[in-house]
Amino acid sequence: MSRAAHDRELRRNRDADWDAWPVAAYLAENYRQLHPYDIGVIHHHSAFYRQFAPGSVGRSLEFGAGPNLYPLMIAAAASRRIDALEPGTASVRYLHGQLAHGPDASWQPFYELCRALDPVLPDTLAQALARVRVVSGDADDIATGTYDLASMNFVAESVTEDIAEVASLCAAFVRSVRPGGHLVAAFMERMPSYRIGDGPDWPGCPVDAGAVRSVFAPLTEELCINRLAKDHTLPEYGDTGVLLLTARRAERPARP
Repeated sequence: MSRAAHDRELRRNRDADWDAWPVAAYLAENYRQLHPYDIGVIHHHSAFYRQFAPGSVGRSLEFGAGPNLYPLMIAAAASRRIDALEPGTASVRYLHGQLAHGPDASWQPFYELCRALDPVLPDTLAQALARVRVVSGDADDIATGTYDLASMNFVAESVTEDIAEVASLCAAFVRSVRPGGHLVAAFMERMPSYRIGDGPDWPGCPVDAGAVRSVFAPLTEELCINRLAKDHTLPEYGDTGVLLLTARRAERPARP
């Protein structure tokens, strides 16, 4: 098979109907209770945010927010404003509902853990989420250098089968912050295309630490990648763990 023929068979971000993302099934499988992955990511991200004084980050971004609220909770420890960028209609609708009518009760244990790890968080989850603004859009809608800090969780590797597109999305994530701006992220390790409930397959790309490092190293400074072991309490998506990243956007990208 030629490379061109192979590339035509890869499903990319534009090929999936993200407006029809199965929010209810996704939350039921992943976020109606705390799992080891959640605990590990929250510990990692909370340690990252503790380096900032409360309210010292003027504007932060959640890149591809989806319906997962805990990255938004954690960011409230440092950020005065949090933009939740999300292209999918179903996820945007869920986020608007959580902000307008109050978060689902199932998110409270997540917030209790976040606040135990970072007591500067507001007293209530609703107060933390009051700093969030839902932005309906995608990576192409972000002006370079808009944010002081950006977070991305289970996005670039979970929307395409094309490693080149994963790299492109990660580069857009890095560019979203000003030079010297801070980055924090989580990736599913080696997860292929996957299924939520009994629905259709969604495109995924099985990245490992080497692939993530090769994308971020030329664009960032202070790059650190850690790993969580596989969480067997979740449905079998084919992943082998979670990769956790912190970095700063380089003042000058490395020469190729």
